[in-house]
Amino acid sequence: MSQIFVNNLTFAYDGSYDTVFENASFNLDTAWKLGLIGRNGKGKTTLLKLLMGEHEYSGTISTHTCFDLFPYRLDEDDLTKTAAELAEKWKPQVELWQILIQMNLIKIEEECLFRPFGTLSHGERTRVMLAVLFAAENDFLLIDEPTNHLDQKARASVRDFLSMKNGFILVSHDRDLLDAVVDHVLVLNRKTIEVQMGNFSSWKENKERADAHATAENEKHLKEIKKLKTAADRSKRWADKNEGTKIGFDPQKEPERNISTRSYIGAKTKKMQARVKSYEKRMDREIEEKEGLLQDVERTTDLKLHPVFFHKDVLVRAKDLSLGYDEMLIANLSFELKQGDRLVLSGKNGCGKSTLIKSIINKAEGGAEDNGDDFRLEGELSVPSGLLISYVNQDTSFLHGTIKEYCKDAGLDETLFYTALRQLGFERTQFTKDIEDFSEGQKKKVLVAASLITQANLYIWDEPLNYMDVFSRMQIEDLILKYCPTMLLVEHDVRFQERVATGIIRLDGSRYDRG
Repeated sequence: MSQIFVNNLTFAYDGSYDTVFENASFNLDTAWKLGLIGRNGKGKTTLLKLLMGEHEYSGTISTHTCFDLFPYRLDEDDLTKTAAELAEKWKPQVELWQILIQMNLIKIEEECLFRPFGTLSHGERTRVMLAVLFAAENDFLLIDEPTNHLDQKARASVRDFLSMKNGFILVSHDRDLLDAVVDHVLVLNRKTIEVQMGNFSSWKENKERADAHATAENEKHLKEIKKLKTAADRSKRWADKNEGTKIGFDPQKEPERNISTRSYIGAKTKKMQARVKSYEKRMDREIEEKEGLLQDVERTTDLKLHPVFFHKDVLVRAKDLSLGYDEMLIANLSFELKQGDRLVLSGKNGCGKSTLIKSIINKAEGGAEDNGDDFRLEGELSVPSGLLISYVNQDTSFLHGTIKEYCKDAGLDETLFYTALRQLGFERTQFTKDIEDFSEGQKKKVLVAASLITQANLYIWDEPLNYMDVFSRMQIEDLILKYCPTMLLVEHDVRFQERVATGIIRLDGSRYDRG
């Protein structure tokens, strides 16, 4: 067991006037199972890289422990090598038997260690890397988004594996994973950094309580400041009025007054002026106590959606549908997607979810029924003509240029788009950057924001929540429940499915379960 001391950490990327960390200080214990929580762009991945020594910074990071980071970097040549060969580069101090022990714990076949790495699925790559990562002892491990692009079965294997381990920082927006795995949280708030014991749900409960208390205290101070300001203004008017009566009176009209009353009026005025100063000092104290109360309060603005009613009730119908290439990915699938449905496509990676989505979009755009020369479609897939579809692709690699250029290319209303991004937690400083410089979560928000401001009959979102922070996930859940759009979704977040899905289309066995 060791300690990590971070003192006055300050860091900004070259060429950016946007500081990621400024005089940040906190202490960590290397025996903890630590969840790292924060909005997209707050510096979670950056913090892991700073701990790894990949960037220069001011301040100090003091520890006697060694760090290792997941995922390991891959280049084109690495994809032709086996994981056993790559392990010698990633973790040269470990032996093969140590990796095999971890592979057994994470429930992956040992033959994956001896296949070319490029032939492994996302889930297999993730689990092999984690097995290598945990094969050595005494390292403090930094794990960045291990469940993105993984199906539910692979996520469960990763969750069960990490729940057996100690000594790591886990960056994840998967609430189910965080609750099952971590015993402490490191939270990058809007302005401050805090460390708490507990998992995501316990932190969220504490956070909501703290935000409610801060908001109530702020309201109390505002009321007191308003009351003091009213009293000060009234006393000041009284003082000014009395001061004006010291001289210039008419003895015939005011026979009870004489020159001797001047000192009395002066003393009374002085007393009122002192009272005004007392009010002003109390106001300054109230304002000082109010400052900072709301600096970390998470405000999730209600998003808006623009679904359009379609004149037909059934928007997508599949009957005995089979899709695939050399081998069929989907066989004999039947379902109907009706207006108001929110159906989730469920199944392991590679079972044909994205292929089905592309076939539906191709059909809606012009009646094409293929995804390439070697693509095969058998059975019935019908989509009514004129159906407006808003699509969120799981891939963000095509995004480039500035937000302004993206709006122009996509034909989006720039003002509405900026507003949607602000509601999803973007700072105004982000709008001047190229999209290539955004975090993966911010890139995902660009695609979701574009979909939100697009009028459509059907919203098709393919893994929209990958890399997206938990606050935005909950925002989007609330949005869907409020506007009830017709949707077809691929999303492995269990909490998201439980809240928004009206039905599930299971592709592993081609069963359709409603409800």
